[in-house]
Amino acid sequence: MKSSKSGLAAYFPSPFSRSHSEKSLFSSSENRVREETSEIGTDCPSVAQSNGADDPRFVEQRAISSVVPPIVEAAWLSRSSPEVAPELLGCFLVRRHSDGQETRALIVETEAYAPGDPACHAYRRKTPRNAVMFGPAGLTYVYLIYGMYHCLNIVTDQDNVPSAVLLRAAELDRLPDSLTPSQRRSPHRVAAGPGKLCRALEIDRSLTAHLLQKDSAVWLEHRSPNFEDDIQSGQLNLTQTTRIGLSQGQDIPWRWYVNESAAVSKR
Repeated sequence: MKSSKSGLAAYFPSPFSRSHSEKSLFSSSENRVREETSEIGTDCPSVAQSNGADDPRFVEQRAISSVVPPIVEAAWLSRSSPEVAPELLGCFLVRRHSDGQETRALIVETEAYAPGDPACHAYRRKTPRNAVMFGPAGLTYVYLIYGMYHCLNIVTDQDNVPSAVLLRAAELDRLPDSLTPSQRRSPHRVAAGPGKLCRALEIDRSLTAHLLQKDSAVWLEHRSPNFEDDIQSGQLNLTQTTRIGLSQGQDIPWRWYVNESAAVSKR
């Protein structure tokens, strides 16, 4: 995979805190930024990168000063999906591939599904397909739609409470080698949708009921402090709206996304 400058690249962990095999998103400017950091100061105004239009000094300083966020534990996910879903925005889905390389995906769009929700796969009864949704929290639920697209969900809430968060879109720190030339012209759209996200990260049903834990095939990491700060200051904005692609429960406002991300599947 090749490294990619994400629209929200400032929020990815610093290359200095990542494995040696991973390329820096800002490798061409690391030395310059280290020199400028002392001049900028730690209390300078932060600027969230959006479509490459912002001052790179601040964006790159924030990226280089960040560290790998802590792992998302099952206890943190043991809450209702409408509570967890918006808080997963800005978190990282980390995929360790079969060759040992890792791809970090910054989550920018989620949907919640919970008991009593007619759009939830477990709405009517427990089946072999949806059994993983009944817990415990911290497992993956991967299913196939249209016979060709996989969708990744994170199981939430307490045991025997069927609840999950669908990961709809993300920005990647590196692009798959398999991309076509047309896909490479729109790198922010590579994981703009649940099926695209799973395809880019090589996620299929073999990873369903997988326990999210460090150094496994898939795990979650919390938001970076920079991301959290910029939400609080209003430099990043989260939108809550209705879910899409449903035949039931369309009016329930359980979809959230990061306004400033170009990877959101639909506005």
